[in-house]
Amino acid sequence: MLRTTASPIFSSFTRKPRTSRLIFKAYNVLLEDTPPSARRNASTNLTTLHQGPPTSAYVHLPFCRKRCHYCDFPILALGTSSVSNILYEEGKEDDPRITNYVNLLVREINATRTGFDTNPDLKTVFFGGGTPSLVPPKLVSLVLETLSSSFGLCPDAEISMEMDPGTFGGEKLKELMEIGVNRVSLGVQAFQDELLKACGRAHGVSEVYEAIEIVKTCGVGNWSMDLISSLPHQTLEMWEESLRLAIESQPSHVSVYDLQVEQGTKFGNVYTPGQSPLPSETQSAEFYKTASSMLRGAGYEHYEVSSYSKDGFKCKHNLIYWKNKPFYAFGLGSASYVGGLRFSRPRRLKEYTNYVSDLENGAANWCGDGSVDLKDVATDIIMLSFRTSKGLELKEFGEAFGRKVVNSICKVYEPYVESGHIVCLDDMRREVMSDEFKKLVGNDEVKIEDHVRYLRLRDPDGFLLSNELISLAFGVISP
Repeated sequence: MLRTTASPIFSSFTRKPRTSRLIFKAYNVLLEDTPPSARRNASTNLTTLHQGPPTSAYVHLPFCRKRCHYCDFPILALGTSSVSNILYEEGKEDDPRITNYVNLLVREINATRTGFDTNPDLKTVFFGGGTPSLVPPKLVSLVLETLSSSFGLCPDAEISMEMDPGTFGGEKLKELMEIGVNRVSLGVQAFQDELLKACGRAHGVSEVYEAIEIVKTCGVGNWSMDLISSLPHQTLEMWEESLRLAIESQPSHVSVYDLQVEQGTKFGNVYTPGQSPLPSETQSAEFYKTASSMLRGAGYEHYEVSSYSKDGFKCKHNLIYWKNKPFYAFGLGSASYVGGLRFSRPRRLKEYTNYVSDLENGAANWCGDGSVDLKDVATDIIMLSFRTSKGLELKEFGEAFGRKVVNSICKVYEPYVESGHIVCLDDMRREVMSDEFKKLVGNDEVKIEDHVRYLRLRDPDGFLLSNELISLAFGVISP
């Protein structure tokens, strides 16, 4: 089944906590092995796929009060108990660790040269972490001003910030809203104190309710709540309670993630996936199905494998990822996608500092070596498309990579269409029945994409098989 992680995937994505560990694996395949039709068509359509200038930026603010037991990503733990930390958190003094990092971040943004003839204004900015709500609003403002100066910033840009309960009050949130933050992603994770404590979270349930009240009182209309399933000792009853309380809180968006146990973390040192006190694969699947049923029943659209939203409140920034569109990224360990190339910044502060200095001196190339592997592009598109309710658009994919690739993918998916795990849709998004799809696949004279416009995974059973189904496509593209 699908396993998502409760931490950001910096080597591939910029949004926390997110996606299957299959995402953006390096395949080291040669373009010469790609079918000639795919090479020819992709060379003429690559620009439309990903080579335009980005209109989104991710900014990594790595500060946390402490490291959670499941987290394996680059953070800077500030501590929770010293007098100075309390003064910093209340905004009475500036924490030099935060100030120095933000100044370094500003230097990186200023030193970034895109090479595009024109740079459209940014439509989305996402502050992820870490716990960005630990950063003083005046420093967040400095980052936004720098982005606006370097790239431009649309007046109605979606500006999101991840915030943890217990790290902000009404005054701070109002200040953040005044400088442009208009979307909050609240890291609740669970509504049971025993689970939060077991995860090493720095907040408790009382702070969760306090944070929800602050968000509502301040008038944040666009806010999301994060929850994690498959935690140690978590029961189905606990999970149902968390989902029920989340729904009662009336966020405009809910993100649900299945715990991924990573090597090198505290959880990784003591737990084995699938073994008690972690749930079995069957239990994890039940958690996923329960979330899908309860949230959809409450009026949330399941528009992406881990994302649910009320009408009009899909996360515009994250849609950039799912649509495989380019985006900038700045900060420790973050990964950008520009010109068809994914580039990850150093995960350690010393190496990141050196990288920024080299960037300023012209000695660092943030766009990589300039070579684009079409097989990686194709697999990224399939993988990301299958994460969404829209699915893979076959006609566009065929124009870029060739009809033979489309036919091969459809043939390998034929059994899963028959079993109902994959849904075929025409250009009006009406379902194409499995018998009709089988006839199309068996007729080499027919362009399947003229009759089947989309392939999407059925919710929830298809999503639960996403890793397996995506791997089958990889096998077609990179045999």
